[in-house]
Amino acid sequence: MTGTLYVVGVGPGDPELLTLKAMRILKQVHCICVPKGREEGSSLALSIAEGVVDLKGKEIIEAFFPMKKTRAGVKASQNHAAADGRTAVVDNELEDRWNETVVNILKRLNQGIDVAFITIGDPAIYSTFFYLYDRLLALAPGMRIEIVPGVSSITAAASRACLSLGLADEKIAIVPATYAGDLSRMTSEFDTIVLMKVYRVFDEIVKALTAAGLAGNATYISRAGMREEAVIRNLKDVRKEDLNYFSLIIIRRPSKP
Repeated sequence: MTGTLYVVGVGPGDPELLTLKAMRILKQVHCICVPKGREEGSSLALSIAEGVVDLKGKEIIEAFFPMKKTRAGVKASQNHAAADGRTAVVDNELEDRWNETVVNILKRLNQGIDVAFITIGDPAIYSTFFYLYDRLLALAPGMRIEIVPGVSSITAAASRACLSLGLADEKIAIVPATYAGDLSRMTSEFDTIVLMKVYRVFDEIVKALTAAGLAGNATYISRAGMREEAVIRNLKDVRKEDLNYFSLIIIRRPSKP
């Protein structure tokens, strides 16, 4: 009998935000797959889980995924890529790493060992796992996969800033900051905009929001749920040292009279 693959969201950083289901699964499985952005670095997802679950004696598989951006529109699999008529071009190193992780996971599952693949935040929102999903199903169509949702950085940040993301018929947009495009157009179409990972283009975003007259309606949140958490309501107060990978900006358009 083959094992079950659990894809477990461990939340944005605060171990107390792990769900009861996530904790139960992490306690019961014998093998945990841990994604890492740097080969020599530690795993934030693993440190979050270790904050509330004793992982001693469990096999830990480290899955190193280089922090490289794939071309806009590229999907994880050829099936998805062909859907809109474009050709998928994915970095060869990433392909090798993804395939290596797939092989390591399937090896354990075929031995009847349950595996938990842990991911920061929620597995369905900008998660590394879905680069592996089609590859796993292609090699093992009948495999059992259970996805366990977690608290996302988006909702955690909004909560820490005491902001509502949407009320009644308001529209919400969640966009990677580097693909934000025309902010003035977006702010005219959506009541709330969440810009993800703003650290690399922060100055450009501030300029665009200032030009649109919306800088005063934007809140910068970094490391929501972590020890170094920062909630800054005036973008002019954000210092260079405040900028990091785990950062976002929430823009709330002024309510209509």
